[in-house]
Amino acid sequence: MFGDLGNMMDKLKEAQQNIEATKQRLHTIIIDEQANNGAVKVSVTANNEIKNITISEELTDKEEIEDYLVIALNKALSKANEIKETELSAAAKNGMPNIPGMSDLI
Repeated sequence: MFGDLGNMMDKLKEAQQNIEATKQRLHTIIIDEQANNGAVKVSVTANNEIKNITISEELTDKEEIEDYLVIALNKALSKANEIKETELSAAAKNGMPNIPGMSDLI
């Protein structure tokens, strides 16, 4: 029914290797975002690791800085999650064996 079991296992191993390679590559994808026309800038990886935060010296109000920082980080992390989901889904589908009905689950 499923064909060659050994071939299927090889395909599953390949899919797992693709996923692991993609996870490593996500560390190299940098997403830059900003708030208040660049007064607060953040950089995160597609694996949600914060790499850099820059705050303009013109901002002096603590609450304002906190608000803009939250806005910039949320925007960057949202984009990072979108990229991560897309990349991991593609990596998983790429190496999966052809099992009837399985492609609907991924």
